[in-house]
Amino acid sequence: MARIRKATSLGDWFDQRLAINKFWKVMVAEYWIPKNISFLWAMGVILLALFVLLIISGLMLMCYYKPDTMLAFDSVNKTIMQEVEYGWLWRHMHAIAASVTFLIIYIHTLTGIYYRSYKQGREMIWISGIILMVVFSAEAFSGYMLPWGQMSYWAAQVITQLFGGIPFIGDAVVEWMRGDYAVSDPTLTRFFMLHVCLLPLVVIVALALHFYALRFPHVNNLTGEEIDFDLEAEKYLEGKTKESKVIPFWPGFLAKDFYYVSIFMVFFFYLVGFNFGFAMDPINFDPANSLKTPPHIYPEWYFLWEYEILRGFFFDVGPLKAGDIGLITFAFAMVSLAFIPWLDRSNVVAPAHKNKGFFVWFWVLLIDLILLSIFGKLPADGFTFGIANTYIGFVLSMLYIILILVALPLVTIAERKRG
Repeated sequence: MARIRKATSLGDWFDQRLAINKFWKVMVAEYWIPKNISFLWAMGVILLALFVLLIISGLMLMCYYKPDTMLAFDSVNKTIMQEVEYGWLWRHMHAIAASVTFLIIYIHTLTGIYYRSYKQGREMIWISGIILMVVFSAEAFSGYMLPWGQMSYWAAQVITQLFGGIPFIGDAVVEWMRGDYAVSDPTLTRFFMLHVCLLPLVVIVALALHFYALRFPHVNNLTGEEIDFDLEAEKYLEGKTKESKVIPFWPGFLAKDFYYVSIFMVFFFYLVGFNFGFAMDPINFDPANSLKTPPHIYPEWYFLWEYEILRGFFFDVGPLKAGDIGLITFAFAMVSLAFIPWLDRSNVVAPAHKNKGFFVWFWVLLIDLILLSIFGKLPADGFTFGIANTYIGFVLSMLYIILILVALPLVTIAERKRG
């Protein structure tokens, strides 16, 4: 049992019971970060700042939003946007923050792949990060439904119907998700609950796991150098700060992060004030109408690559229907990046430009993701350079699967053999 003495201050009283100083020392003041990193390592703190902005702006919007199919559209587009003072600002901030969050998530993830930051005991950092990306995707989709515009309604119709492809229980799952046989008022209520209650709690838990996992193997660096953090920390504490290869998380690293966050916020509020259109689809400013199907249904830009993989398989294979194959490949796309630490068979921890094969693989993957996103926005029955978009989508989808499941192991096995 801990010995409790007479406290000298309020802070000391809490410290004796919660070990605040010890926690601060272990998790912050003596959490060591390599010096040889770049601004790309600030993406995590930028994401945390965006999450805080999403919570604050979301709470403001929730004060006026009505989760009812008869009232939701007007509560957003009339009450919030026109009647509430600065309501338009809070909505723009929320929409831009949601969209930019995925831009930063993708930069953060691709940086991790490029520098192979999932190796040397960092698997849990990587997995918790992918869990965060998947949960954020669910959070974003549930929020996309809430304005109850045309694209909100039809996106909900398409996505919930996907689960009908699950063997034996598919129809029951769809009905449970919708709360009815069709997308209607109970569906909106369910997704409102997910968006403002359940999923934010899951995000917070996943964030805590991610930061906890970061504490022990330590973050990677620009060269993949294996640093003796205990030895370098001793040098720093002895006053040999120039010789040491590490700096403390606070104030050294976090102070630089705050600088990058400040620069990012200039860009963010420029988008909020002057260039917010990309985060709010014009079609979604029309009220939901179950009798009028939009000519082309598509999700927000950050889901386009997965959406193209979903519809990339337009033919049946034996007993498997096209929709079932699409559902399987869509599920694979959602979680495939989580398996990269095990599909990468090399024992080398070095940036992609240090290995020609891995470097080519990385850029082909990035180009494929960009092309999948471009074609995900185009009508499936259209043509590009005289070739049907369906065939192009199929080729790009197959390329993604081959890159992850076949090319990555082969490239990294060859790298391992070369030593």
